[in-house]
Amino acid sequence: MAKCALKTKIKKDRIIFIVGPTAIGKTEIAVILAKKLNAEIISCDSMQIYKGMDVLSSSPALRLRRKIPHHLISCIKPDKEYNVAKYRRSALKEIRQILIKNKTPFFVGGTGHYMSILIDGIFKAGPRNQKIRQELFKEAQEKGNMFLYERLTKIDPEAAAKIHPHDTKRIVRALEVFQTTGKPISELQKQRNGLQDKYDIRIFCLNMPRDKLNKRIEARVDRMFGLGLVREVKKLLKSKLSKTAAYAIGIRELKGHFDGLYNLEEAKALIKRHSRLYAKRQLTWFRKDKRIEWIEPADTEAFPSIAARIAARIFEPC
Repeated sequence: MAKCALKTKIKKDRIIFIVGPTAIGKTEIAVILAKKLNAEIISCDSMQIYKGMDVLSSSPALRLRRKIPHHLISCIKPDKEYNVAKYRRSALKEIRQILIKNKTPFFVGGTGHYMSILIDGIFKAGPRNQKIRQELFKEAQEKGNMFLYERLTKIDPEAAAKIHPHDTKRIVRALEVFQTTGKPISELQKQRNGLQDKYDIRIFCLNMPRDKLNKRIEARVDRMFGLGLVREVKKLLKSKLSKTAAYAIGIRELKGHFDGLYNLEEAKALIKRHSRLYAKRQLTWFRKDKRIEWIEPADTEAFPSIAARIAARIFEPC
């Protein structure tokens, strides 16, 4: 009751997130739901940001984009580096512009890191110090991870408790921040401001039994080949791709085929396998976030029905 009273007293603009693993149907459901919410969709996908990767990234079809305005899709050249900080700046700008129109910002995608950095904020640790980083990585190589990890446990036990002793990259980053700023990274992370501090955030994650999801993933990969995936990747590989864009599932697998390492069917099988593993990693990320409300579609449940169920949760009386 107290929670309801607080929501009534302090009315905040609402921001909705629909997340979930690849191929589960987020895009179609989101378009239907966006109409009910008077919303505009902002992509929360690290690959849909790139131009010329519509098939690779399963970008929303033009027929769907014509129904509901979509943002942060196909707006960066694939040779340009892109990261979570740049995404956050662009997304915050889109939120402001959508709210000015008295509409609801509606994030849709499967990149958990993008979602988290928006909702929780980003901490300011200053620029990276390449010299310190190189020295720390050299120490790890010469003396082992545990040598650095034990140092971290003394400097910042709170951060160390959240980092695996074999995660060299995160250990080095935490030590680098301390040596650069004189403050523990765990302390700086508490100072960050995110969307949750200003808005009413609702997060819904779609899920289904693993065997059914795997069938959807394999069917999607087959459709991607029918839509010209091979042609799209050949064109992309004619120019140098940024490190981020090159991570798109399908590029390395098809390049191996182009280089004569295996045939096209084997490339397709690799894409399916890597897509299944990616879906597993996505769900692992989302399961860690206790704020998420889970939606599991029933067998053969149509997209409008799923959208209606989510809408009912959003609009249900407090």
